[in-house]
Amino acid sequence: MLRGVFGGSFDPVHIGHLVVARAARDRLGLDVVHLIPANRQPFKTQGHVASARDRLAMLRVAVAESPGLRADAREVERGGVSYTIDSLRELRAEFPEDALCLLVGADAARELPGWREGAEISRLARIGVLTRPGAGMPDLPWPAELVEVPAVAASATDVRARLRRGESVAGLIPDAVAQYITTHGLYRTED
Repeated sequence: MLRGVFGGSFDPVHIGHLVVARAARDRLGLDVVHLIPANRQPFKTQGHVASARDRLAMLRVAVAESPGLRADAREVERGGVSYTIDSLRELRAEFPEDALCLLVGADAARELPGWREGAEISRLARIGVLTRPGAGMPDLPWPAELVEVPAVAASATDVRARLRRGESVAGLIPDAVAQYITTHGLYRTED
C-alpha cells in the first residue's frame, strides 16, 4: 500500500487542501492520503486561530465523503510541537510494509533540509513536491517527484477574513466545515 502524508494547519481546511490531496492521490497512485493537522507548528511564530481539536474535527467532516482521504489525529493526540519526522516514524511503525510519500508544497520543499532530521525524512518517505502547472522543481539535496496540482484560489487566511467580516465562504470550504464553524462560533474575531 502507498500512503500519502499531507500535514498542515488546516485553520480551517478549505477546498484547495482537498483538491490538492485528491490530485496527489490520483497522480501518484496513493491508496490513502493521511491529512494530519499540526498540534503546534515549529516554524509558526503565532499560534493557530482554532484549537487543534476544532481543526481536527473540521478535517474529519471535510474528508468524510472523500474516498482515500483520511483525517489523522496523531499530532493533535501527541500534543506539543508537531514534527514531521515523528509522524513519519509513527506511520512507519504502524504500517511497516507500506511505502510513504510526504506531500509538500514547493515552498515547504525548499525548507525541508532545515526541518528537524530532514535527511531522515527523505529516507523514510518519498517526497512529492506539489506545484502549480508549469512551475519547476525546487533544488533539493535528495530525490523528489514533481506533482502538478490544480491551482485553487482558496487560502485559510482569506476564509478566516471573510468569516470575520460576515461574508460568504461558499465554494471555498466544504458545506460541512461551514456548518461546524457556525455551530462552534469559530473565526468571528481577529486572528
